[in-house]
Amino acid sequence: MKALVETIAKALVDHPDEVRVNAVENERTLVFELSVHPNDMGKIIGKQGRIAKALRTVVTAASGQTDKRVSVEIV
Repeated sequence: MKALVETIAKALVDHPDEVRVNAVENERTLVFELSVHPNDMGKIIGKQGRIAKALRTVVTAASGQTDKRVSVEIV
């Protein structure tokens, strides 16, 4: 799933070499921390957060079989 987040993010930004995804796993949650170049922050978030929401929806749908709650944070 980490590769899914990274692939989608790299397709959206101007500086794909600076996309970093860090997975933080707890007992019940799995959080993907996405960091990008400062100039690309607006492209990842989108107008009124639409791109970020769509990214979170895709990751949540892809994690359907896991028992953990999965989320994406943009740092």
